[in-house]
Amino acid sequence: MTEVPDASGPDDANVPSRDAASSDEAAPDAVSAVSQRPADVAPGGDEAAGATEPAEDPWLRAVHGIEYPDFDIGYAAQQRQAQLTKPAGSLGRLEELSVWVATVQGQCPPHDFERPRVVVFAGDHGIASAGVSAYPPEVTAQMVANFVAGGAAVNVLARSVGASVRVVDMAVDAETDPSVSEFKVRRGSGRIDIEDALTIDEANRAIAAGMTIADQEIDAGADLLIAGDMGIGNTTPAAVLIALLTDVEPVKVIGRGTGIDDSAWIRKCAAVRDARRRGFDSTNDPAELLAKVGGADFAAITGFLVQAAYRRTPVLLDGVVVTAAAMVAHRANTRVVRWMTAGHLSVEPAHHYALERLGLKPLLELDMRLGEGSGALVALPLLRAAVSTLAEMATFSEASVSERDSGPAISQFNIDDIA
Repeated sequence: MTEVPDASGPDDANVPSRDAASSDEAAPDAVSAVSQRPADVAPGGDEAAGATEPAEDPWLRAVHGIEYPDFDIGYAAQQRQAQLTKPAGSLGRLEELSVWVATVQGQCPPHDFERPRVVVFAGDHGIASAGVSAYPPEVTAQMVANFVAGGAAVNVLARSVGASVRVVDMAVDAETDPSVSEFKVRRGSGRIDIEDALTIDEANRAIAAGMTIADQEIDAGADLLIAGDMGIGNTTPAAVLIALLTDVEPVKVIGRGTGIDDSAWIRKCAAVRDARRRGFDSTNDPAELLAKVGGADFAAITGFLVQAAYRRTPVLLDGVVVTAAAMVAHRANTRVVRWMTAGHLSVEPAHHYALERLGLKPLLELDMRLGEGSGALVALPLLRAAVSTLAEMATFSEASVSERDSGPAISQFNIDDIA
């Protein structure tokens, strides 16, 4: 097992130069191997049949292979922003977003997203039996059926912004439609305050599933990925992971989830405290950490985010559950965050601490706490607007508009901070 030093900020210890940005090697101290996985065993645990050489580990290949977005394109986008018919910086964060999209797409001007895709990862959590949620566990399976039928908030919001939705059952504690259960690891998870959520093998399989799902979506044409979540009790493991990876006191990261009362909140505090103690020695190993205090849905989202970054595909982050998985991915390689932007800030207090550690500024703050990918979908039109302004606005010379007396000014933001 390769250990990783504590990540104190959003990027590698040394901020990359433009030359470093094109390197295809991740910094060695920013990479963690999946727990207890032999070199010739794939993430799912199956030995390569008939292999005479150790099989390449897809997880390690992805983690080591994450590159920076194209900084040269980012500089070109920043220069173009300064030539558009407006005072420099007058579109605020839309300008930053447009430059980020250009860097992750590798072209200036950027193009609108043609196939934004939401993947909702569903799983039940044993900790729900401790009374930490306002809803019974059977709601998870019922909501999965609702997603498939197209009647959930994520479905409605996706249709309104030109996105599509896929749901994946990773660990729902019920039989679900075969169309969503291909990658199912188990039914439910362990109660993380007293036992592991998963075995190491189950965690590895879930991570591998998330990577495969990312590949499937990207190969099918997805050019923007959104991970969503569904699982009664899932804000409890999210709080545990974020407390561990930010070193914030448990009581500061615990929210009301689905709307719990004071008694349930006290039980949730105790659960997070005890689970945090159990996971304290595992923060340098993604699979071990996810097995102890995460769950199959968290593990799959982690693999999904790592593979998206490896495949140079941008991700619009949703709420606290997805961002907790993003922190685990960031622990494996800090470069992963360069391929993400945060759609919104949830009312869950842990979300603030996680985004702060990742160095991401949310686009919206609408007091949302639903999950499912809903907050990211609401933010998607802002991302599209940012792209359109950079791509379609006329420059001063094209429009025959006089420039400022001192000539065009570069917008006041640092390309290294947004790409």
